[in-house]
Amino acid sequence: MARYFFGASNPIGRRSGFGREAATDIVIVGVVKDTRSQNLRTQPVRFVYIPYAQDSSLGSLSFYVRAATASSPATAIREAVQRIDPSLPLYDMKTMAAQVDESLFIDRMVAALSVAFGALATLLAAIGLYGVISYAVARRTREIGIRMALGAERNGVLWLVLREATVLTGIGIGGGLPAAVLLVRYVQAQLFGLSATDPRTLIASAAVLAGVALVAGYVPARRATAIDPMLALTE
Repeated sequence: MARYFFGASNPIGRRSGFGREAATDIVIVGVVKDTRSQNLRTQPVRFVYIPYAQDSSLGSLSFYVRAATASSPATAIREAVQRIDPSLPLYDMKTMAAQVDESLFIDRMVAALSVAFGALATLLAAIGLYGVISYAVARRTREIGIRMALGAERNGVLWLVLREATVLTGIGIGGGLPAAVLLVRYVQAQLFGLSATDPRTLIASAAVLAGVALVAGYVPARRATAIDPMLALTE
């Protein structure tokens, strides 16, 4: 608010007010940092703090108490308020950690569901790739047997099969990353404190998918190296 109304000049000592009748009733005595007043998602808004004793329309108060212990100070707070005025009602007492948790409950639930669905999609992709590579190995049993009978090394056969998994993985990642960047505007609103186009996140996701795909392709590739050339030629 200080930047909005006073720019780079010092607002201390300047006057302000609400409405024409009280246009200069408030003397600015300090400036505080921007803060999120409702929840962690909302951007800081222009805000004014005034002494509660000078607010004729005051309906309720929210107190923040810094406790010396991590245990619940609710009992001590109630006793302190009772000593001041037994008729004062106290309600909705919670720690700052609990308030933050409540504010982020929906976000954390969406994040947990996204992780679960992402893990499920990765598992299904791994199973599908495993099935494709296994089918390809089964169809090329005779070819692999001939290669090994002619002196092909097991590492060469292993790479021959893994190369197909690598090509499929590369095609998937090469097409998935641009699509993710194009569709990012649809999920940007669901993110908090993160950039949907964070390169580290995209690189880590691609690396995880590549690792899972290579592991899924390694199993049938390893099985291909165990083929007995004589048995493969007789099938």
